[in-house]
Amino acid sequence: MVRYRRLLGVLLFLALLLAVAELSGLRQHFSLAYLHSKLVENLWTGLAVFVLLFTIGNLIQIPGWIFLTAAVLALGRFWGGTATYLAANVACAFTFFTIRRIGGDALQRPDGRLATRLLGQLDAQPVRSIVILRILCQTLPALNYALALSGVGFRKYLLGTVLGLPLPILAYCLLFDFLGNLFIGSR
Repeated sequence: MVRYRRLLGVLLFLALLLAVAELSGLRQHFSLAYLHSKLVENLWTGLAVFVLLFTIGNLIQIPGWIFLTAAVLALGRFWGGTATYLAANVACAFTFFTIRRIGGDALQRPDGRLATRLLGQLDAQPVRSIVILRILCQTLPALNYALALSGVGFRKYLLGTVLGLPLPILAYCLLFDFLGNLFIGSR
């Protein structure tokens, strides 16, 4: 029963965040154009806004590729990828602590064979499992929520995140840089 209350608490928290983001107008700042303009206007202030919005965006289920695209188009492959990697790690860590605080380890002992099997791999080899999940799903907000609720320790979560994000970020950096050059022209 406690587990379901915790899960309900997480859902209510998400609903509240979404409502606040919508009613306050914050949601409009999660656009490619806005993020790009902030990074171009002033690098240091832009990076601070970028990290803050990535962190909030991760909590309210905004996909990370929007941030990566804006960073690559504004800062280029290397610096855009570096900024995104750092912001993604901050966002994932903050999401972990926030959701773990509200929901605890509500998914640690799941119901059903499939869920038990999937989370069993996470329990047996947490870092390896998280690396694979990061390579496949990057900073997918729902994944961050699930991992925070899974009972995995923060150090293993962070290590898996730090090791798993570089490859997909690099691949997307190359893709978005190519597409940017193709459609926008040389920067």
